[in-house]
Amino acid sequence: MIRFIVRRLLQLIPTLFGLSILLFIWLRRLPGGPETAILGERGTPAMRAQIRANLGLDEPILVQYGRFMQRMLKLDLGTSISTKREVTTEFLERFPGTVELTITAMIIAIGVGIPLGYLAARKRGSLLDSLSVGGSLIGICVPVFFLAYVLKSIFSENLHLFPSSGRQDPTLGATRITNFFVLDGLMTREWDAALDAFWHLILPGLALASIPLAIIVRITRASVLEVLSEDYVRTAQSKGLTERTIRSRHVLRNAMLPIVTVIGLLTGGLLSGAVLTETVFAFSGIGAFLYEAIANRDYPVLMGFIMIIAVFYVLVNLLVDLSYSLIDPRVRVR
Repeated sequence: MIRFIVRRLLQLIPTLFGLSILLFIWLRRLPGGPETAILGERGTPAMRAQIRANLGLDEPILVQYGRFMQRMLKLDLGTSISTKREVTTEFLERFPGTVELTITAMIIAIGVGIPLGYLAARKRGSLLDSLSVGGSLIGICVPVFFLAYVLKSIFSENLHLFPSSGRQDPTLGATRITNFFVLDGLMTREWDAALDAFWHLILPGLALASIPLAIIVRITRASVLEVLSEDYVRTAQSKGLTERTIRSRHVLRNAMLPIVTVIGLLTGGLLSGAVLTETVFAFSGIGAFLYEAIANRDYPVLMGFIMIIAVFYVLVNLLVDLSYSLIDPRVRVR
């Protein structure tokens, strides 16, 4: 187990190295450049050249990449061109919001998707099965930003049940410790602040959970149907085992491997930033900030954020691989 973990962590080195090369080449080939974002279309050639010189963008690309790698080895992600703040500071302020939103969305998707997919498989051909399959197709097809606007319009602007934007009411004056607003409220016993932060997560969490929920329902249904056709399930039924025993020991446990794999991939994808959802709800996560960084050609932010997100993505999938041995003892990680 330890050797497996160490080996997977060492795989981060060539992965991040290759990603850094691809990112560096791609970013430098974007049209415009940061001087255009800073000066606009009216900047003179002399002003543009001066900005590029100040940012070191007039040097050969190999020299720029070498300096970037030197900073990365020192864990220095540089300074944002747009905000003039350290990239690490910007990330630590925004990433907790994205993590909270991702956790909320995945709790909804997993909590509804797995039971619904299981029931649809057990009652194959029934009305529930048809509704779950049809609903999952709708969940995949409906654009997230459209669903976000619908939820915001109905439950926030018309019914006034949930807040329409932000992560927390700024008038509460909540204490900040970790930038995880719900956790901070619980740690400081500011219950109103924790509840308010949680309330701000409901609508964007529902919007963000729509596609993962639909995928989990379909994967769970397909996986359970496959397991139900296995000989050991029919043998367990012929022995007179209770439905609960068959469900827990034979069906769900053996059907969970592909489901866990999909959950890991979906979680990693959501952690990379939900741009549309965060934009609609003015949620200060990394998704909206990355969108602004692309528009402003903010190279340090793009490089730093994407590299850190890649690390988290690999770690999430490492946890998925480790969970295999817990779900199915036949699967051993070495």
